[in-house]
Amino acid sequence: MEIHKVCLDQEVRRAAAADWLAMRPLFHPNLVNGRYGDPTVYVETLFEKRSLLFDIGEIFSLSPRKIRRIDQVFVSHEHIDHFVGFDHLLRLLVGHEKSVQLFGPSGFTERVFHKLQVYRWNLVETYSSDLVFVVNELAAANSILNTRFRLRRAFVAEASVSRKTLAGVICDEPTHRVSAVILEHGTPCLAFALQEAAHVNVWKNRLLERGLPVGPWLRSLKQAVVERRADDHLIKIDGSAVSGNRLVPLGALRDLLTVTAGQKVGYVTDVADTPANRGAIVALVQNADILFIEAAFAGADDALARHRAHLTTTAAGEIAREANVRRVEPFHFSPRYVGEQQRMVAEVMAAFRGTHC
Repeated sequence: MEIHKVCLDQEVRRAAAADWLAMRPLFHPNLVNGRYGDPTVYVETLFEKRSLLFDIGEIFSLSPRKIRRIDQVFVSHEHIDHFVGFDHLLRLLVGHEKSVQLFGPSGFTERVFHKLQVYRWNLVETYSSDLVFVVNELAAANSILNTRFRLRRAFVAEASVSRKTLAGVICDEPTHRVSAVILEHGTPCLAFALQEAAHVNVWKNRLLERGLPVGPWLRSLKQAVVERRADDHLIKIDGSAVSGNRLVPLGALRDLLTVTAGQKVGYVTDVADTPANRGAIVALVQNADILFIEAAFAGADDALARHRAHLTTTAAGEIAREANVRRVEPFHFSPRYVGEQQRMVAEVMAAFRGTHC
């Protein structure tokens, strides 16, 4: 009996380890320019040849291969340190068949248009590939203006289309969704939350018990769950040992699966420390696994931070604590604190842990 228990415990541990590997986060974010440089977070996607970018400051440190993987860019606002990298992105994508979604605040479409029109595109009709920018402007909390720019048309703006948003979700895909709120920085400034789709894992022992095969059909099953299909949605099971190929309602297969929440990443920068901004940020990034949040000024320089409409180290830590995030990554430190990174991070962490005075 004891030997059986030990073997069972080992099997449980192996299964848990396998589940942990299966539930690795899809997204791997990286602060491109460190805590002092231009705000930019590059998010690499596991298993897929695509990446996301939050703000687009200087990106020369990113390899051309990484930049060409980018297909979604979320811009908080168009101050130069958050938007200067767009030209480098454009330079590396021209000549490649590519479509990029750009998201930004009120007035964003016009600024992208002027960025594109500063160059002459008189030879683009000879290009064999097309580059498309789809600009999504969050002009109001519940409305997005969508405008398309094509290289082959010399980036002339096509007719804009307005669409409604629900609960702040500005991008909704099978693998992830991104939500945004409009904050105040003397100009509208967006904060973002990236939510990975739920992890769906299959219990192989339950497949065995029901005589169901392991095979490509399981991808369709997982996708149906991620896309929130109804129970009557039919799944084609290929090569079933019970009755060959057959169609089975999704509801009859849910017991084969375990669904766990995906990773959540928050991105907040360049915001005034006001009650309204704090409330909106906390609601947006609640329970995030990682929160990238600006901490431009030291806690003792609160008056200067308020004058510049930025957060202090103390404010950043307090917001992260109130939002119950698991990990906080402060950045966008002012150059006045060069050489004091350890102090700045310590101030954020003290406020995050509730140990500051």
